[in-house]
Amino acid sequence: MENFVVSARKYRPLGFEDVVGQDHITTTLKNAIDSNKLAQALLFCGPRGVGKTTCARIVARMINGFEEKAEINSLNIFELDAASNNSVEDIRSLIDQVRYPPQYGKFKVYIIDEVHMLSNAAFNAFLKTLEEPPSYAIFILATTEKHKVIPTILSRCQIFDFNRIQISDIARQLKKIADREGIKTEEAALHLIAQKADGALRDALSIFDLMVTFSPGKGVTFKDVISNLHILDYEYYFKVVDGLLAENPSVPLLLFDEVLHKGFDGQNFIVGLSEHLRNLMVSQDVRTVQLMEVPEDTKKKYAQQSQAAPYSMLLSWLSIANQCDINYKMSKNQRLLVELALMKMAHLKSAILGGGINNHTSAEQAVPAAPAGLKKKLM
Repeated sequence: MENFVVSARKYRPLGFEDVVGQDHITTTLKNAIDSNKLAQALLFCGPRGVGKTTCARIVARMINGFEEKAEINSLNIFELDAASNNSVEDIRSLIDQVRYPPQYGKFKVYIIDEVHMLSNAAFNAFLKTLEEPPSYAIFILATTEKHKVIPTILSRCQIFDFNRIQISDIARQLKKIADREGIKTEEAALHLIAQKADGALRDALSIFDLMVTFSPGKGVTFKDVISNLHILDYEYYFKVVDGLLAENPSVPLLLFDEVLHKGFDGQNFIVGLSEHLRNLMVSQDVRTVQLMEVPEDTKKKYAQQSQAAPYSMLLSWLSIANQCDINYKMSKNQRLLVELALMKMAHLKSAILGGGINNHTSAEQAVPAAPAGLKKKLM
């Protein structure tokens, strides 16, 4: 059996042109290297899995003119995991290595990952070397928590802030990899994986490998992804809103019951409904449609459903859903809290117009106050 190589390693970028979603970083670094103006102390900050260590390795190779597969890479690139090597002795050992010039190439590059984990004593021992390093030494520090790095270290480094990678960029990269591997995929499935990864390409690639393993030969389908990642299907929310628009509370209540029986949490449902209502609102204006990070087919569904719901109505529904989310953790009957929110939404129009509520209940008691002008629009 051949050794399996995970996609995150197999498709690790070899050059800046392959790095996804960090153009502001890669352009600056490339220009600095080309013009011989690269600082000797760099700090790469940002979330996990966005390319910090990858960019550090690319910098190390480029300034020495090494090829990716060259064995001499290991003689010039030193990587230290500060999470497990955070003592003064570890830093002093590193400083001792810095004294010796490189045997090959022009520079020795020291990559210290999770640098915020260093102890204060280790930071202080490192200060002098970081401030006045030998001409052949480059230090690249990487961290997910910049605020934990002491100010004296920050002041000695050129800081690069890495961004979370956009969902569309992650989905596009997954599609490229799937095409290279000859794996069939559905666009909606790749978007869902990208959303679940929360801006980390490495996490997205790990999920992608999992989905490929789950359905060998079948490809990566939307149905398999929502089943394996325990994600609620978009269709539930489209059906819920259809029921609300028809002022039929039975539809959303039955759908919510079905969702609970599938093992989803009530707050997960109401948060998803809030996101759905928000997407309906932004889809009503061509200038804000781009704020939705969903597949093109799904955007069309949002646009179609949004035409049947006045903007002010959506805003009121979103206010009810948001209030439900805020109160969820404190409620002793969480299911009833969500059901009450759904019933308020379903009767919002009739409550404001004075219909559908009995003589003992005012519209203000039936639902939260609607935004100004809503009643006029509904009439």
